[in-house]
Amino acid sequence: MNLISLENISKNYSEKSLLNNISLGINEGEKIGLIGVNGTGKSTLLKIIANAEESDTGTIIKANKVRIEYLPQAPYYDEDATVLEQVFKGTSAEMKLIGEYQDVLDKINHSYDEDLNKKLLALQSKMDDLNLWDLESSAKTVLMKLGIKDFNQKVKELSGGQRKRVSLASALITPCELLILDEPTNHLDNDTIDWLEEYLNAFRGSILMITHDRYFLDRVTNRIIELDKGNLYSYEGNYSIFLEKKAERLDIAQSSESKRQNLLRKELAWVRRGAQARSTKQKARLQRFDELSNMDNNISDDKVDISVGSSRLGNKIIEIHNICKSFDDKTVIDNLEYTLARHDRIGIIGKNGLGKSTLINILNGQIKPDSGTIEIGETVKIGCFSQDDSHMHPDMRAIDYIKEESDYIETSDGSKITASQMCEKFLFDGTMQYTYIKKLSGGERRRLHLLRILMSAPNILLLDEPTNDLDIDTLNRLEDYLDEFKGVLITVSHDRYFLDRICNKIFAYEGKGKIHIYTGNYSDYSVYRENEKIEFEEFADNTIKEEKTKKERPKNDKKLKFSFNEQREFDTIDDDIAKLEGKIESLEGSTSKYATDFTKLQQIMDEKANLESELEHKYERWEYLNNLAEEIRSAQR
Repeated sequence: MNLISLENISKNYSEKSLLNNISLGINEGEKIGLIGVNGTGKSTLLKIIANAEESDTGTIIKANKVRIEYLPQAPYYDEDATVLEQVFKGTSAEMKLIGEYQDVLDKINHSYDEDLNKKLLALQSKMDDLNLWDLESSAKTVLMKLGIKDFNQKVKELSGGQRKRVSLASALITPCELLILDEPTNHLDNDTIDWLEEYLNAFRGSILMITHDRYFLDRVTNRIIELDKGNLYSYEGNYSIFLEKKAERLDIAQSSESKRQNLLRKELAWVRRGAQARSTKQKARLQRFDELSNMDNNISDDKVDISVGSSRLGNKIIEIHNICKSFDDKTVIDNLEYTLARHDRIGIIGKNGLGKSTLINILNGQIKPDSGTIEIGETVKIGCFSQDDSHMHPDMRAIDYIKEESDYIETSDGSKITASQMCEKFLFDGTMQYTYIKKLSGGERRRLHLLRILMSAPNILLLDEPTNDLDIDTLNRLEDYLDEFKGVLITVSHDRYFLDRICNKIFAYEGKGKIHIYTGNYSDYSVYRENEKIEFEEFADNTIKEEKTKKERPKNDKKLKFSFNEQREFDTIDDDIAKLEGKIESLEGSTSKYATDFTKLQQIMDEKANLESELEHKYERWEYLNNLAEEIRSAQR
């Protein structure tokens, strides 16, 4: 069944054409990954499909009763709402009803009123009719999986990453036939991305998403669409199959281009002989030459060619001697001792909020450790690619931002290229070089920031979540550069592909500030972790903040508690599980009795499968409810 069709959609911004007369159909059950270079209009296409933006031309046909849920890159937040209230701020009928129910319930909790109580009962009746109580429980389950445990915390008290996870939870639990996600894996740690993969694989509707996570694309999608120079190319299959099919398409396109060039050379030779354009044939041949000359070859050359050299690195690099760092009563680094080696490629991993970025900031000199010392060699030149781009003045032109660092750079072969030429290599053509930074997309600003770091020719690279908002082409070229980079790399990243491709050591935050060091890439560490049954420390209640921005959180007067239906379910769930296990055991005993009655045996097996599915759901609910009960007990101590 076709859910939505786009026909001849075009979209322009000023002189830039983002979408060029494209058509697209999304069918039931499809899980589509949208990829392309930053700034090509991927997010714009999602907005048009989600009806958050209008196209210049074309039509969109949506099937009856198809509900679309959209997670943008920058969602709207109600600063004064609680986490749970924000989750239910969606526009669907179900979310509006739950949101209204939560508002009335909050008012009654503060001040009882008979009219409010009648309204609450009416809303409860509507929720019973739509069976929405499970939706509330699902919201809490998903929030806990995403590391959000305080459902009554105000949105204004959350970090940027925590806010994005709340919006992701809202999108995931909203009933819909088409789920649209713009960079859903940003701000998620590796374990949470694993969970999200499982969740989306089990999702029964269709999905359209933008993500740079190549493992995620490979494991979730069954179709890839690529936006390239305003044109849309569709490939059936996951990311691995896309790579194969795109290579075939480019080979065919290159072959066609070679034939066109040969024909063009013949036509050019004819024109230069001085043919008199008097006859119809001669005029037609000149017209043909003109068409061949102006034909778009549609072969993508949007590649980031990084060949920047680096400064010489001496024998002494960086020596870390027993450094410790705490924020309030939380220890984020406990007695870290390590001496960097010349060929180190270190990946820092762990759950959000445990202080991974703190280590980067200490090495970069932005934060001082509470104790211990860091000795830095005389030849060390650090380049730090951070998550924060607030230093980029919005009214500065792109080329001026690069020239602030250097007017030219030496490449690895000793030649020199100008700042403008480097911009070209990073897909900033003549027009874009003089574009104001405030007009660049998030991914384009990240690419520009990366270029400036490399223009400084560092020999120590500190990368804090470098893959966020960078397109896959840029990531591939960055990885190629790092393969040839002669210095030391230290990166915080949740991108498993990036960690596998680049790293030879893993610094793992496994709890209470202890950083354990393992040799190998991320997959090597994952195997070791699974074999040794290593569990990461739970999410920190809050993302670690810089000392200069630390503030005391206002006390929350609301108490964490079960809802009425959760309490009822919690009281009976052990008995429910026991009954289901008894029924399954009874059916297992019946299989031998009806071993020769295949019809009856099939009925028994079907019933057993249904009961096992129900039992699995009960186990998940038992785990959630008992975790929540423990949270409530801890809050009451």
